[in-house]
Amino acid sequence: MMQTRQPLKAAEIPLGKLFSDDFDFKIPEYQRPYTWGREQSLQLLSDLHSALDRDTDEPYFLGSVVLVKEEVSPEAEVIDGQQRLTTLSLILGVLRDLVENPKLSRAVHNLLVRPAVEWDDNEPAKPRLALWPRDKRFFNEYVQSEGGTKLLVEISNNLIETDSQRAIRDNAKALRSELIQWDQEQLTELFKMMGKRTFMVTVSTPDLNSAYRIFSVMNSRGMPLAPSDIFKSQVIGAIPDADKEYYADLWEKLEEDLGRDEFANLFLYIRAVIAKIRAERSLLTEFPEQVLNPYLRKNDGKGFIKEVLEPYARAAIRLKSHDFEGAEWAGVNAWLKRLNQLENDDWRPVALWMLKYHSEDPAFLEVFFQQLERLAASMLLRRVYATPRAKRYMELLNQLAEGGGLDSPAFELSTREKEESIHALDSDIYTFTRVRKYVLLRLDSALAKDPGASYDHSLITVEHVLPQTPKQDSDWLENFTDDEREYWTHRLGNLLLLNRKKNSQAQNYDFDKKKNTYFTSNSGVAVFALTTQVLQEPVWTPAVLERRQHELKTILVKEWQLA
Repeated sequence: MMQTRQPLKAAEIPLGKLFSDDFDFKIPEYQRPYTWGREQSLQLLSDLHSALDRDTDEPYFLGSVVLVKEEVSPEAEVIDGQQRLTTLSLILGVLRDLVENPKLSRAVHNLLVRPAVEWDDNEPAKPRLALWPRDKRFFNEYVQSEGGTKLLVEISNNLIETDSQRAIRDNAKALRSELIQWDQEQLTELFKMMGKRTFMVTVSTPDLNSAYRIFSVMNSRGMPLAPSDIFKSQVIGAIPDADKEYYADLWEKLEEDLGRDEFANLFLYIRAVIAKIRAERSLLTEFPEQVLNPYLRKNDGKGFIKEVLEPYARAAIRLKSHDFEGAEWAGVNAWLKRLNQLENDDWRPVALWMLKYHSEDPAFLEVFFQQLERLAASMLLRRVYATPRAKRYMELLNQLAEGGGLDSPAFELSTREKEESIHALDSDIYTFTRVRKYVLLRLDSALAKDPGASYDHSLITVEHVLPQTPKQDSDWLENFTDDEREYWTHRLGNLLLLNRKKNSQAQNYDFDKKKNTYFTSNSGVAVFALTTQVLQEPVWTPAVLERRQHELKTILVKEWQLA
């Protein structure tokens, strides 16, 4: 069934109309706080000044704002444009408190605050822009209240509670220092220009998904929103006011500990764990349907954080840091470290589920993660695409949830899957970019008899012993025919690991020189077990390569139980 496209409205709106009863701006809690500094604020004022100096009726455009807004209602969630709207409010607040004409001051103030309806107690004055909760009262008191900016610029750091409040104070001080030098006529003309011929392109839609897509396309500056930011607004909104700050702080602490990118990915993994089916639509659509809405319908944001977000976030932190304490956890840490070297993350929902529900059983987890790594490695070798890969892990998740364990059928490799994995090991594995480094690191850890060996070097490269393009006068051309070089160059037996940048000249050295000057560190030894083996070979010939290929392939076949 075709989905109905939500109406989208775009218009060029002057600030005098934008800061009016037609719009009731709110910064959602999932937004980042106000972060503009003095340079950006003064640049905005400078742009306005330049437009004023041109002294024409030509419209001046300040950029765009993206809103979630029903056409019939003034309520507008700001998806993009928070920094500019907040700074414009600061300029207006400073301007209001500097002009000497009371009537003009009141007119400026009315752009910041909707006047009270004197004959209706239900219609008090209301700020036209509501910042996120921690800064809302501060902004109202010192920017949206008459005379407030005069007090704001004198506030000490002792009264500042957040970084955004400090930015508001510092920017107000910088803007006031500039505007106080203008005469009253210039201030009046600035206000008229801002209200009448300063425009913003306003894009509004009642659909959050649509607004988010528009924002993603339009905004290439700063830190973009993630779906997790939007979910945060919905969850914190479903928590009693008395508990909001505690749970907002907990949410932000989990995000900080995990890292913003991995925290955003966590919601993909949680969706997979709970739904146990492969994603078919956007996370903004599926996560509420499959995970979040049952909590929101009960107005139970606390329950979502305590029962879902926090336990899976803490499992994800363990998964990322692989730092369980105690000798009995060494094997678990080793396998988690190895899994983190994979170039895909489809296995993570399975790992998170297991860490959440079996977090106190290191012996079981060690065997489980060893089997998970075997499955992941086989699919990597066979270059299984993302869709069948995700389907296999979802089958495993369902089997585990139904009481399966180490004998879950999805863990089993068929005879054909084993044969294809062995064939991949015996092929030109260097040409598989996403495969080669993982296979060689895995092989190296087996040679070092340490399943967790991963060498925390900032740079690890895969190198050829027999070079890809040997020089015409080199020993390589004497020891290998053209057919032998074509056959062996990219195979497992001819590859090793180095913790240095590639050196195009050294890569073509003859074997003895290559060993002594390229394959060893400054101390004369090799970091990797695989490389140490190569250094122990007196010559490098087709016979040596045939032996090594068989030996190395046999080690991995045994490690991954492929035969």
